[in-house]
Amino acid sequence: MNYISYTFIIKSKTLAIQTAMEILIAELGFAGFESFTENENGLIAYIQKKDWHSDILDNIQLFKSEEVQITYDIEEIEQVNWNSEWEKNFKPIQVDDLVSIRAPFHVDPKLKYDIVIEPKMSFGTGHHETTHLMIQHLMDLDLKNKSVLDMGCGTGILAIFAEMKGANDLDAIDIDAWCYENSLENTERNHCKYIKVYEGDVSLLGNKKYDVIIANINRNILLQDLNIYAKNLHENGTLLLSGFYKEDIPLIDKEAQKNHLKLKKTLERNNWVGLNYVNLQKIT
Repeated sequence: MNYISYTFIIKSKTLAIQTAMEILIAELGFAGFESFTENENGLIAYIQKKDWHSDILDNIQLFKSEEVQITYDIEEIEQVNWNSEWEKNFKPIQVDDLVSIRAPFHVDPKLKYDIVIEPKMSFGTGHHETTHLMIQHLMDLDLKNKSVLDMGCGTGILAIFAEMKGANDLDAIDIDAWCYENSLENTERNHCKYIKVYEGDVSLLGNKKYDVIIANINRNILLQDLNIYAKNLHENGTLLLSGFYKEDIPLIDKEAQKNHLKLKKTLERNNWVGLNYVNLQKIT
């Protein structure tokens, strides 16, 4: 059985590339594409040749957006070895020679912290730049016996690292069913004892308060939910935000200040940023 592959390159000055990828994946899935691998420039989408037709992209609305420029190449390929395709696109991450984030088939570099994950192919291998930034922020924090929320947990990487650093009350939440299942798998793979994984959104938080909240999502979701994060954060608690570009900082910071959050530290990597906020509001 042969497949048709589309290699999409996405560019935008106003919309986060990850956000555009999520929208494109959703639209392509509806059109009949069945698997995706993400990379730093866009994604590769696969569809069985029998399901393909020449005008399959005609109803993809993202192509009509003035905010995004998408180019692509098409190739017919023989039966895909999905594991091989996934392995080619997933590269191990090392952060400051202290933390390794790798798949089971990668060589253990013998760093202080070793996180082993195996992402579901349907949502790719994660945000390498933003994951790197969030790991750096977490390295600077004393997490011993702290309560931590990983919102939009994806593969569970950040919650897993937080437990490795001593956190003992952790919730990991993602709205995507694949992410939920994958986080369960990865927490077990890393022998985690304290992480509870949930499928859903911020409505699950209720009145629970955390010492640290991690939200590596995208700009629009962060702007929408910042007030909820602030309400669920202990006084002087830490809010870590990433998933957006340097140009988005003024929008994020304006909303953060409305909710008594003070910017403490900014990290940048290839125009992606990670922000560390402290909660100044006394919660009653």
